Amino acid sequence: MSNEPLSLSAALASFDALWSPRIVTRVNDYDVRVAKVAGEHLWHAHDDTDEFFLVLDGELHISLREPAGERTVRLPTGSVFTVPRGTEHKPYAPAGASLLLFEPTGTSTVGDRHDEVPSHVDATTGHALQL
Repeated sequence: MSNEPLSLSAALASFDALWSPRIVTRVNDYDVRVAKVAGEHLWHAHDDTDEFFLVLDGELHISLREPAGERTVRLPTGSVFTVPRGTEHKPYAPAGASLLLFEPTGTSTVGDRHDEVPSHVDATTGHALQL
């Protein structure tokens, strides 16, 4: 991690892989990650942590399975949303999006419980950013 300012645009321009986040910095015991996404992720849940999303570009939809039933939230550019710990969710971006995520270091992109991981989803705890 650098102690110099970092352009999120430069960070996002440094890779093309979808659903494969890059760690841009750490805050205490949390990773700040950026990701490019398009199409569907998979149903999954993080049992012990919330998951924070900030849409930098594009639009993200997140389907949620909650006690009251299933619903989908729509997040246009500039929107933030936190998926509560233990909530099954499935992000998808019909036309693609760029995201900033904030979650504890070591958190898997596919959570603690998940459907079968499709080949287009990188099951990772984040990759180091290579500028």
